[in-house]
Amino acid sequence: MGQVDRSNRYCIIGGGAAGLATGRHFAANDIGFDLIEKEDDFGGVWNFGKPCSAIYRSVHMISSKHYSEYPDYPAPQEWPIFLRSDQALEYLRSYARHFDLYKSTEFGREVVEMRPQEGSDRWIVRLDGGEERIYRGVVVANGHLSKPNLPSTPGNFSGLQMHSGQYKTPDCLKGKRVLVVGAGNSGCDIAVEAIHHAAKVFHSTRRGYFYWPKFVWGMPVDEWAEWFLVLRVPLWARRFFGRYFLKWASAGSPEDYGLPKPDHKMFESHFIINSTLMYHLGHGDITAMPDIKELQGEKVVFADGRVEDIDVIIWATGFELSFPFIDQKYLKWQKAQPDMFMNIFDRTNPNLFFIGLVQTSTGNWPIMDWQSRLLARYILARETAPKRVAFLQKLIANAKTDASGGIRFQDVSRHSIEFEHFIYRQKLQRLIRKLPGKAARAPELVQRPAAMPIGASAQ
Repeated sequence: MGQVDRSNRYCIIGGGAAGLATGRHFAANDIGFDLIEKEDDFGGVWNFGKPCSAIYRSVHMISSKHYSEYPDYPAPQEWPIFLRSDQALEYLRSYARHFDLYKSTEFGREVVEMRPQEGSDRWIVRLDGGEERIYRGVVVANGHLSKPNLPSTPGNFSGLQMHSGQYKTPDCLKGKRVLVVGAGNSGCDIAVEAIHHAAKVFHSTRRGYFYWPKFVWGMPVDEWAEWFLVLRVPLWARRFFGRYFLKWASAGSPEDYGLPKPDHKMFESHFIINSTLMYHLGHGDITAMPDIKELQGEKVVFADGRVEDIDVIIWATGFELSFPFIDQKYLKWQKAQPDMFMNIFDRTNPNLFFIGLVQTSTGNWPIMDWQSRLLARYILARETAPKRVAFLQKLIANAKTDASGGIRFQDVSRHSIEFEHFIYRQKLQRLIRKLPGKAARAPELVQRPAAMPIGASAQ
């Protein structure tokens, strides 16, 4: 099978939120592309029940609707403040219909390998079935919730165990003694869900965190946080007021419920947003446990010496970055991620880009939109106005991406792609304004998703 020449187009890998935003802004700037999605429809991680999805059925978004929606495509006003998974999925598919992205997408196709073409800056992309195509460049938008991060724990466990990405419904927990390991958002949510089905629920956390409620005096917590950033409240003041808010106006201190005391300054770890974990800890529905020392068949030994009989372990221990279709020799890794500018532009390969490779304290879909706007303008300017883009090429080659907002995030793998979203978004917008390009105005909203009843399916 010969190589198909598509060197006038870009290959976008992934039909989740990042790939959709990229396709939308490429189309708005008349940049040719093929979007490759291995499932049978759009949705990415929100495509519940598909191999690509790491969500469970009952999941809700942890960022509010206003800070989750794309900037130029509002979610229905009648939908709840925190969207259910089926609503998030229908929103993404409605966005794809609205911006006519289905016509440029190949479903049920998988990129199995990509490599630079010798003697040029183009890329060879091999699909399932052996077909090879030559593309002008590649945009990797495959997400970062696909490869489970499983800790190395001494001993062996004889019961049922799974990663949180494999957990789908609580049927497997019925009448069991369940241990949820990990204090991320998934771990906290699954622990709360488990109490309605399991005989006993334990929650093991290795270190201390700050736990934020979803609502503050009737307002979504991310809306409150945004106002402090808009008003340029200094970091020290945000920490000062934040600590007193959590202690006096919320559920109190984590250690009041048997959880470890936070071992870092506020905002140095990714937000944990959960309004009910403390409630159920306080009612004895969940038992807080320290780190695991050893697994002994049906028993688990904890760091403080306690031993519990456990039937099911759910490892809510996060994910690792994974690009299985790229030989790692083509990526210049720095710590736990490829060396990039703004987590978009690969420094080694001028036609390799990443969209969605960020983690922030708010909704990531709007961030992906701004990333895609910048990338589309960069590509267009590089082809039509190279002098206008020279400043950005210098930044890509040499500049460090500083979008921490003065926060020193914990030096752990989960923070390798963490940014302070307000600063990061401002930097993206400033770069966009310096580049020529078409204003990606939305067409008239004629296909907004309708309100969906509880339990409805978007599939």
